[in-house]
Amino acid sequence: MDDLGVAVVIEDDADVRNLLEGVLTQAGFEVHTAVDGRAGVEVVRSKQANVVTLDIGLPDIDGFEVLRRIRNFSNAYVVMLTGRTEEPDLLSALNAGADDYIAKPFRPRELRARVAAMMRRPRHEVTGQKPAQWGEAATPAPVEPGVLQHNGLLLNHRTRTVEIKGEPLGLTRSEFDLLHVLLKGGGAVCTRADLVRAVRGDFYDRDTYISEADERAVEVHVGNLRRKLKEDQLAPRWLQTVRGVGYRLAPRRPDDA
Repeated sequence: MDDLGVAVVIEDDADVRNLLEGVLTQAGFEVHTAVDGRAGVEVVRSKQANVVTLDIGLPDIDGFEVLRRIRNFSNAYVVMLTGRTEEPDLLSALNAGADDYIAKPFRPRELRARVAAMMRRPRHEVTGQKPAQWGEAATPAPVEPGVLQHNGLLLNHRTRTVEIKGEPLGLTRSEFDLLHVLLKGGGAVCTRADLVRAVRGDFYDRDTYISEADERAVEVHVGNLRRKLKEDQLAPRWLQTVRGVGYRLAPRRPDDA
């Protein structure tokens, strides 16, 4: 069994906590647990966690605040666990820095697969300090290997950086991966399920179950990406919605570099 590092389970329900501990131990992690938010923050700090599972409904401070505190000192992968799947909760979790969001009750195999998929992705925010792990694909209008351009936007897959007319754009891992897939598509429609797989990594194949909560999470990521791009909803420059299906790249504008 591989040693995958340290996992911390922050969960007040004893049955769920024991289940999570067993799943992660079997996966190859050294697992530590905490029953409330404040204790969980300190365990993550002291044990230098690689992965954290975090319940939103904790008895002292909620999971969103726990996540904000963890993000002040740790870049561990964080999976939020909750019985609530409404969009405001998804938005709050992803904006606070969660890598994934799983609704209770969950299947142990699904949790293990999601953690495995996350750990295949670069373990950092998109700052250009570490090369990506995906294979290169055919790209529209390449400037150099790994670089995509569209309507004044430039994405460098090797450095994981994005610029708009020379100005850097800070994106999360998931936002970068979604934008990369859409740019590679060159205008082809990407379904929400396609984009879920892009966010989760190549571990999620065509037979993997994609839930409504998974697709809503992608919609939240796309919404955050559009806000950062300052997209015009009536005349989008980069991302178009294909109603009832997914998203695609907006047509190329001849007046843009």
